Amino acid sequence: MLQTPYYLIDKAPLRANMEKIAWLREASGAKSLLALKCFASWSVFDFMAQYMDGTTSSSLFEVRLGAEKFGGETHAYSVAYADHEIDEVLGHADKIIFNTIGQLDRFDSPSAGHVRGLRVNPGVSTSDFDLADPSRPFSRLGEHDPESIATVTDKISGFMFHNNCENADFDRFERMLGHIEQRFGHLVRRMEWISLGGGIHFTGDGYPLDRLAERLKRFAGENEVQVYLEPGEAAITNSATLEVSVLDTLFNGKRLAIVDSSTEAHMLDLLIYRQSARMLPNDGPHEWMICGKSCLAGDIFGEFRFPEPLKPGDRLSIRDAAGYTMVKKNWFNGVKMPAIAVRELDGTVRLVRDFGYEDFAAALS
Repeated sequence: MLQTPYYLIDKAPLRANMEKIAWLREASGAKSLLALKCFASWSVFDFMAQYMDGTTSSSLFEVRLGAEKFGGETHAYSVAYADHEIDEVLGHADKIIFNTIGQLDRFDSPSAGHVRGLRVNPGVSTSDFDLADPSRPFSRLGEHDPESIATVTDKISGFMFHNNCENADFDRFERMLGHIEQRFGHLVRRMEWISLGGGIHFTGDGYPLDRLAERLKRFAGENEVQVYLEPGEAAITNSATLEVSVLDTLFNGKRLAIVDSSTEAHMLDLLIYRQSARMLPNDGPHEWMICGKSCLAGDIFGEFRFPEPLKPGDRLSIRDAAGYTMVKKNWFNGVKMPAIAVRELDGTVRLVRDFGYEDFAAALS
């Protein structure tokens, strides 16, 4: 048995997501690129590459990782490129997407001859959090004015629209796509390809994949464009857990259990968005608050129910530990970074990476 804490990537549920992605590609013609900002654990890239068309990135390091470890198409996007990195970005990318007209103009000369695109902000989104809303007031994410965009369409061949966030409602997606068509359709029809971004939760249970496929195929046909999707969470949902052990227990108005992990260091989004972790099963007569081991007072995974009282040495499995989790892990408090393990399709578990003091020291100077 592996020493906790560790992230456990399970290929069986990962394959289920991949099969839905592959089906959607065949039924709609839309290509799917893994969003590395959400999941970049390259130990399973060879497996995922059998079902997906490539990767999309948010930085130089991500576009390089996609090119070197995943293969297929490699799309480069960044909120802003620096002068010293643009040549290396172009060297790894099949397509480069600029966030603003200013960046497109600034790097017009070095990017000439490359396939270029522009991010367009449609002014609508599905985010329930202002922090993550690309269409929030004064947003810096993409160009929003059709007249300004029209002046540079001769320099680009595609647009990226990224305005969905954990959107499991197909009807809401369709309404927003209709808004894009109504406001930007005359510009879309000048393009060769359109990325509709990520945040569409189409691998979730009960999602009407057939309706999504028909809508994407119709959008592509009516506008004569190649459609791309950029699934992040949809690609890896329910495919990884954070395995932890109870180190200590106490009572202070509630039963508290301290584990060998930390939300601040290992599941940062729980703190950022003030959410509780998920743990299954979550049933029984004994309620416990699961707490992290860092010095942060609010380092709490959540409250859960168990069939028996917890004690030191008990192992717990925290779900949804893939998307926006492994990519955000850090060395806060010097808490040991979780190892990374993979459960193969035959059920065997292999350790693919462990982290020790040398890694902690190397991250600083």
